[in-house]
Amino acid sequence: MTTNSSSIDDRWFYALVAVGVLLNATGLFPPIMELDGALYACIAKQMAQTNDFVNLYAVGSDWLDKPHFPFWVIALSYKVFGINTFGYKFPALLFFLGSVVYTYKFARLTYPKVVAQLAALVLLTAFHGVLSNSDVRAEPYLMPLIIGAVYHFYRVFLGDRDDSNATSQRYGVSQGWLHLAIGSFLTGCALMTKGVFVLIPIGGGLVIHWLLTGQWRELLKPRWYVAVVLSFVFTLPEIYCLYQQFDIHPEKVVFGQRGVSGVRFFFWDSQFGRFFNTGPIKGEGDKFFFVHTLLWAFLPWSLPLYIGIGKVLRDLVKHQPASDPSPSIEYVSLGSGLLTFLLFSFSGFQLPHYMNIVFPFFALLTAQFLVSLAPATLRKWTIGQTAISLAIVGLSIALLLFVQPENVVGAVVLVIVTTLAIFTLFRQNTLLSLSGRMVGAMLILAGTLNLFLYPTFLRYQAGMAGAQYVNGDAKLAKRPTVLYEPGTGVGGGSFWSYEFYVRSPTVYARSDSSLMIQLQSGSRQVFTSGADADSLASRGFQVKHLAVFPYYHVSQLTYEFLNPATRSQTLEPYVLAEVGPKKE
Repeated sequence: MTTNSSSIDDRWFYALVAVGVLLNATGLFPPIMELDGALYACIAKQMAQTNDFVNLYAVGSDWLDKPHFPFWVIALSYKVFGINTFGYKFPALLFFLGSVVYTYKFARLTYPKVVAQLAALVLLTAFHGVLSNSDVRAEPYLMPLIIGAVYHFYRVFLGDRDDSNATSQRYGVSQGWLHLAIGSFLTGCALMTKGVFVLIPIGGGLVIHWLLTGQWRELLKPRWYVAVVLSFVFTLPEIYCLYQQFDIHPEKVVFGQRGVSGVRFFFWDSQFGRFFNTGPIKGEGDKFFFVHTLLWAFLPWSLPLYIGIGKVLRDLVKHQPASDPSPSIEYVSLGSGLLTFLLFSFSGFQLPHYMNIVFPFFALLTAQFLVSLAPATLRKWTIGQTAISLAIVGLSIALLLFVQPENVVGAVVLVIVTTLAIFTLFRQNTLLSLSGRMVGAMLILAGTLNLFLYPTFLRYQAGMAGAQYVNGDAKLAKRPTVLYEPGTGVGGGSFWSYEFYVRSPTVYARSDSSLMIQLQSGSRQVFTSGADADSLASRGFQVKHLAVFPYYHVSQLTYEFLNPATRSQTLEPYVLAEVGPKKE
């Protein structure tokens, strides 16, 4: 590929990487966010406490939705760091950073060093990747497993470039087979994290690359079928666990019916059922959802991403390769990114964080485009991207002044000082300045969200506040808590954050009859919504309020909640109460 930019000086590159790591690490500080994060934290908490790494339970019942791998990792982290916010989030951050390393290494197989450097910085600063290191779900675990598997399989395809002899021996096996085994292992872990659709971003890009470069005979080579078999061999622990928990227990009621196969759910309903909207978990798909979602989710790099993809597609249509690297043209990033984008766009179930898994490929496409620009054009892009960074800084200040968190004056001063430092260090319109300004802008945004705004918002997770209240009261802390949540399924609300953060045992009561069983030995300490507490009292239960906690669903922010003047109007009460049986 012909470029007009030399590599970024290593000292500057490593300094920017360090800042990128820091801005993602700010996500370790806010508490775990409801809903999904708190649910996953509770599932892993029970796994760690019971040492049962086979069965997954949520709300006191068998849970069949996500595979086991992230919960195994989190439970082991709890064993090391304790059952706390850090123990839940830290392994996800490490996995995310692993995806940055693999993105750099994959880029270096084909592109100049500067492309790899910029791709790593893009991935470190893409907004939804940063957000996912605060609101942790499965995606930070998937990212390195997918790009890592692609890297190792691509190494198999290219041959060993570290040696002139591709069959050189290390550890007693050829490099090609070693990379094949590692790639298959990572694929197996990815399957045990999200399901069979991970094969699309892992294998789809390689297939597209072979087809576009006329190397379709690669599909006939036995080694790739060996890789498929090995990948499913490494998935056997997941299949075993699902079989043990569900398939040999047809009497269990799951999704409101008996005889549910966990293995079938893993291979079909959890992925294809959502895609075709025929499974037990349904959604409403919008074919243009990810088109507009990426505009904000991949900030501040969304515009060069879109233009870069368009340029590659245009060159393909004109039969002009978008690049001329050695030893071959690379279309894996384009294939993996676009196939996954189209797959999710036509799915019946869509959420913004789904696209995070192909951010490494998007980062490489973005870097490839920016590095290929002529110097005059790069200066124009630098000015345009600088305008975006200033908009991010302005948004951060506006949010701070509007929400009015604690230390708002200090926060605004910190933002202004950091902005001045950024533009003092990076004054020229070069690729280094472009990178430095974007990293600096995202440091400001991440710090604003994770150090000032989210700590303010998350006070309104009533379950967490209730758990902290109980933990701080010596008398209450000695008693188990009944979580009264009428209904079926995993529920919602603010019960999961209570279950995670409270140090004493909890048990769920999903109906009046199950609550009555808990009250047979006398009154119990109960945490429930204000409406359900009033309902219990109206039906004759003895209810004595011990404390009331305001609640808001903080992952769905509104203007009224953000505004301190109207925030109280958006809140609902949750109650910690002493509940006794009905009066005779």
